[in-house]
Amino acid sequence: MEDALKTGIYGVVAEFDNATDITRAARKAKDAGYTKLDAFSPFPIEELSETIVERHTRLPWLVFAGGVIGCIGGYYLQYWTQGVAYPLNIGGRPYNSWVSFIPVTFECTILLASLVAVFGMFLLNGLPKPYHPVFNVPRFDLASRNRFFLLIEAADSKFDRQGTADFLRQQNAREVVDVDY
Repeated sequence: MEDALKTGIYGVVAEFDNATDITRAARKAKDAGYTKLDAFSPFPIEELSETIVERHTRLPWLVFAGGVIGCIGGYYLQYWTQGVAYPLNIGGRPYNSWVSFIPVTFECTILLASLVAVFGMFLLNGLPKPYHPVFNVPRFDLASRNRFFLLIEAADSKFDRQGTADFLRQQNAREVVDVDY
């Protein structure tokens, strides 16, 4: 792995003709012990994404924390303005009239949770990413039309430049190419 990183190789990519072949190859790569996989196809393939993606995300916890902070912040904002900073006794109601605070508190909860969801998704996915080393592969533009590509990254602990390329050739790949930085 280290000598692949020193030579400036990002990984090895294999080109496949159809969705069945790339799904089968990804499953065999996963079974062989490769963990740093990525796939590129002209349309979503559910089996392929289930095979490749194994990570759990922190996004639900971040959204929950954003919602809790929004809820507490929305309630505190109203309490502070109505009961501390500028108290007005209207109709004999108490300054801390929590029943009338519910709509704004709810809206602040939803607002902050949704903002954390959007920006958290961008940050956790590493977006925006205007460049990826796989764009250097000459035939990669076919990934948006009719070809399927499976990438095994050099950062994988099992990666061996020649061994990984041979493994991908055994999976009926149309072409196997090194991906340079």
